[in-house]
Amino acid sequence: MLVPFNTLPDSARVWIYQSNRSFTEEELQEITQKLELFVQRWTAHGAELKAGFEIKYKRFIILALDQEVNAASGCSIDASVHFIQQLEKEYGVDLLDKMNVSYKQGDFVAYKTLIDFRKMAKEKAVSPKTIVFNNLVNNKAEYLSDWEVPASDSWHNRFLN
Repeated sequence: MLVPFNTLPDSARVWIYQSNRSFTEEELQEITQKLELFVQRWTAHGAELKAGFEIKYKRFIILALDQEVNAASGCSIDASVHFIQQLEKEYGVDLLDKMNVSYKQGDFVAYKTLIDFRKMAKEKAVSPKTIVFNNLVNNKAEYLSDWEVPASDSWHNRFLN
């Protein structure tokens, strides 16, 4: 059951997939349609799931599920990962690699490997004030408050010392 993302409760579970590049306007329209269709059909053991999504900065897909209605099962999580893998193939992007970092440079969202980000931190090219995206948040409340934060307030801080 597809619902608007903003209507999901703060306890809704979230999964964040970051792309290694920005999507074009045409790709965004297509991906939005595919996400709508996927979420409308997404089930756990035959029961429909109350879920929504949003796409931020033309590169992050945020999928959210109200687990108070029906919780995700192993099969439903597998289905969502398979769907994301299909998007990766179709659009030639990386969405599942967790060893990469996205951060803001002004209004631009940059994407680096963890190794490059670590090197940039040593060279002081990024600072504790650099806004990073913490894709490890678990629920909508954390997503809204702790996803886009200064590096000093995130797990990224370990590379800044």
